[in-house]
Amino acid sequence: MLTLTGEAAAHWRTLVAHQRPEWPSTAELDEVVDHLAALLPLVKPQECDTLTARLAQAAEGKAFLLQGGDCAERFDCLSTRVIHSKLRLLQQMAVILAHASAVPVVKVGRMAGQYAKPRSRPTETVAGRTLPVYRGDAVNGIGFSQAERLPDPARLLRMYDVSRYTLDVMRAYARGGTDLRQLHRRSQDFVARSPVGERYEEFAGRIAQALSSGNACGDDRLPTTELFASHEGLLLDYEAALTRRDPRSGRRYAGSGHMLWIGDRTRQLDGAHVAYFATIDNPIAVKLGPATTPEQALALIDRLDPDRRPGRLTFIVRMGAHRVRYLLPQLVEKVTASGAPVVWVCDPMHGNTFEAPSGHKTRRFDDIVAEVAGFFEVHKAFGTHAGGLHIELTGEDVTECVGGGADLGFDDLHRNYESACDPRLNADQALDLAFLVAEMFHPGATGTGAPDAAVDAAARQAHHGSSPASSGT
Repeated sequence: MLTLTGEAAAHWRTLVAHQRPEWPSTAELDEVVDHLAALLPLVKPQECDTLTARLAQAAEGKAFLLQGGDCAERFDCLSTRVIHSKLRLLQQMAVILAHASAVPVVKVGRMAGQYAKPRSRPTETVAGRTLPVYRGDAVNGIGFSQAERLPDPARLLRMYDVSRYTLDVMRAYARGGTDLRQLHRRSQDFVARSPVGERYEEFAGRIAQALSSGNACGDDRLPTTELFASHEGLLLDYEAALTRRDPRSGRRYAGSGHMLWIGDRTRQLDGAHVAYFATIDNPIAVKLGPATTPEQALALIDRLDPDRRPGRLTFIVRMGAHRVRYLLPQLVEKVTASGAPVVWVCDPMHGNTFEAPSGHKTRRFDDIVAEVAGFFEVHKAFGTHAGGLHIELTGEDVTECVGGGADLGFDDLHRNYESACDPRLNADQALDLAFLVAEMFHPGATGTGAPDAAVDAAARQAHHGSSPASSGT
């Protein structure tokens, strides 16, 4: 457990913080940080510890993490309805995955703080004009003007307010409880209207029967009242301002969210992000992209989880459909041999992004499925636990990713493309994915045959089309 002195806790400030915005006024930033430091934290240490305990089950192969939400939340898209639609979608997917896996599904929203994004370039050029790149609503505006793109520290206060609102809505939603049968009827509606719904009909029926008998997946395997919030801990000035020491235990917690992660672009072992994350007791994660070596993964474990505490550290791998089968094995082999109890999670989104002919950033649904299939295949080969999914999704009817049951094409992207950064799965595509992942847990999960057949089919699908480009976190 962490009992750092103030000097040790502040060591990160002496290091390079990659992706830190170029704030125009240090004095204004300091004033905002001081204001944030006087506010109440957004989450409680006990809530963070509960999530650590749930993730410890996932590390032991006794639970599955479902983490999902927007690529980048927007201040002007905040509403109770939109929050509810994402939470319902996560719960619908959780019911499907819990029934197929026969283990509890831990639901973590990519929300209530996902307002900052790392970018591959500091500037953007449009029609010969160059401006600072959009870094998320916590930093600057999406409009292409000098005024909009100027980083503004006051936006950190706005992020705090909207994150608090989102968490209030999440907690009220959880307290209200969920009728699982009514929730699953929404999934059955999807099956009924989907062009590929016939494939899932039998499995959906078995879930409905289990829910009617009061045994969806056995005992307490689907705790519907637990919902957690997570985001990338990119803006360290914001995170540190909301970090508090729990007076009962003396341990330090980031008060901005239950779970924070370090992106693939900021996981430098000698960087400020790793140093800061080493000082907090929240459950944390690190994104591991295709350039990650086993030595780097082991060094991250030593820095971030020296006590080897189950549930403390999650590795979210984002290799790409074409690379996961030959890059992931070396990581799993070396980390498993070390005895570190990490949770292995698949992010099939960020390694499969490319530009459509229209200029839209998009992802192929088949590539997303293929990366998940490869992830499961590798863990099956090593006898390790495929511990979760990290998905960019929305409950809205967007047209940002191509493919899926409705077979969206490039010509559909313009109809309802709303993402501020990277493309998300819409509700039907997310449910489609949940049913396909259900097939990967064990033979006959959805009544369509052994999971190996699904893996092989997805692998074949992955080798069609353009090579993806790495994107985001």
